[in-house]
Amino acid sequence: MDDSRHKDATSSSTCFSHFCSSALRAKTLKSSSSANNSSDGLIRRLGVFDLILLGVGASIGAGIFVVTGTVARDAGPGVTISFILAGASCVLNALCYAELASRFPAVVGGAYLYAYTAFNEITAFLVFMQLMLDYHIGAASIARSLASYVATIFELIPALKGNIPPWVGHGGQEFFGGTLSINILAPILLAVLTVILCLGVGESSAVNSFMTAAKVVIVIFVIIVGSFKVDVDNWSPFAPNGVKHIFTGATVVFFAYVGFDAVANSAEESKRPQRDLPIGILGSLLVCVILYVGVCLVITGMVPYNLLGEDAPLSEAFTSKGLKYVSILISIGAVAGLTTTLLVGLYVQLLVFMSNFYVFVISLLSNMFPIYMMECFSEQSRLYLGLGRDGLLPSIFAKVHPIRHTPVHSQIWVGIIAAVLGGLFNVHILSHILSVGSLTGYSVVAACVVTLRWKNNTGNRVSSKCISTWCEGVLCIFLVASCGFAAGVLYRFGTHFIFMIVAVVIAIMACAALCFRQAYSDPPGFSCPWVPIVPSVCIFFNIFLFAQLHYEAWIRFIILSIVSVCIYAFYGQYHANPRSDETIIYHMAPEEDRH
Repeated sequence: MDDSRHKDATSSSTCFSHFCSSALRAKTLKSSSSANNSSDGLIRRLGVFDLILLGVGASIGAGIFVVTGTVARDAGPGVTISFILAGASCVLNALCYAELASRFPAVVGGAYLYAYTAFNEITAFLVFMQLMLDYHIGAASIARSLASYVATIFELIPALKGNIPPWVGHGGQEFFGGTLSINILAPILLAVLTVILCLGVGESSAVNSFMTAAKVVIVIFVIIVGSFKVDVDNWSPFAPNGVKHIFTGATVVFFAYVGFDAVANSAEESKRPQRDLPIGILGSLLVCVILYVGVCLVITGMVPYNLLGEDAPLSEAFTSKGLKYVSILISIGAVAGLTTTLLVGLYVQLLVFMSNFYVFVISLLSNMFPIYMMECFSEQSRLYLGLGRDGLLPSIFAKVHPIRHTPVHSQIWVGIIAAVLGGLFNVHILSHILSVGSLTGYSVVAACVVTLRWKNNTGNRVSSKCISTWCEGVLCIFLVASCGFAAGVLYRFGTHFIFMIVAVVIAIMACAALCFRQAYSDPPGFSCPWVPIVPSVCIFFNIFLFAQLHYEAWIRFIILSIVSVCIYAFYGQYHANPRSDETIIYHMAPEEDRH
């Protein structure tokens, strides 16, 4: 009996030791002066204007056509402040992304690769899982709203006007008090787009460029025409449910700006990344903020915030004012814009589990999508591709159809998950659990900027006999994040402001420790300004917003984290290729890119 217990204890200890050793594995970042001279490298053809259009084209879509109505019903006209706050946070995040994008030539991995290199394998896998669900939820939300806009177009047929049931078009058939909302058109649309992608049928550059321009033109047209129908009385009260709902709204609309990472991860294609990347990032974000704020002011001024629709807020607002022709134009533009966004979103997700497929991806993308819609070159495509190469998920998802040259298994899986979410939940429910992965992933990326600056610096000082400099730095970063969460929770539940001040002061002290207790090196390529202050502020504000999320989002974060650890424990740690860096080298940017 004692021997049996001893063996069980030994076995448990061995399993735990293997889990820890696997979870703490990290990638090695190697310097190379020939990284950009590889035959697989991308062509440096993007100027400032190209980068700005890339960011605007990748961002404008779901934020205006989908979530404005949902957030406005909670935040009121103050939804404009929500968009401004989210945009300010994204500016800081974008600067951090730009540095890492220039350190790692745009090949694979994104946030997943950054976390794998700066921290360890389990952190990278957790980041991947949280971001992946955000992308699935985003696709489902867009599909749900797209179904409503498609129904609006169908209602132009006299025989169908007013006869389309809610479970087909607008909204959905609700069950269990609205917890479930059945809609069959959203899954059908997702199925059609999934089949198109599985067949490898792409759109021409001209069509995609037209759709990008159409989205921006329609938004400007909406602002101009709608401004003549604004009733300023609808802006009062500006924050009917209080300032807290404005912060909560900022966490929801945060996802509307994620197109900036398409710019940040175009470092290898940028002609002069040191100069053009920050201009492209900040320029595209500024344009998006102006357009988002303009639309929010117009629709909340046209219609009382509590009467705005959630699935198709723009078209419904103009219809209520008798501007049916504008509503039709919006619906047509929304269908075109959301279809393109959804098609690209589904396509970047099909790269989730591909392995050793980079050359094909580059050649395919060059034919399928124009540079202004190439969200495929954003952070998620490298995240997915990198995960497949490292073997953390089953190899079946990495298989490519021998004739169609598309990863059919991956695409079908992505389509099924998005279709289930889009068919069972409405936009309001989906929006409540959105942005968790983005806020979490972007915070980790900001931490990676700090870590990689001093992790590779041999001049780091030993802080004490009890703890290494690296561990002390990580502890300070964790303290900044914890203080951000504490301040957010204290603010959310209305505690005395003195407690919030204490949390802020502790975060400032931790940031000061990062400044004076660490030695930093200057990275090649674009460098984020004022490191570690900017990344620390970025982490604090992201986690502060995280604390404002709906309670459903917190539940989602906890459950998905547990599921992720279980998947990694039972599969990932045994199938990951910890020495893949011997055959797949993740290069730093060459020195000449610094100029």
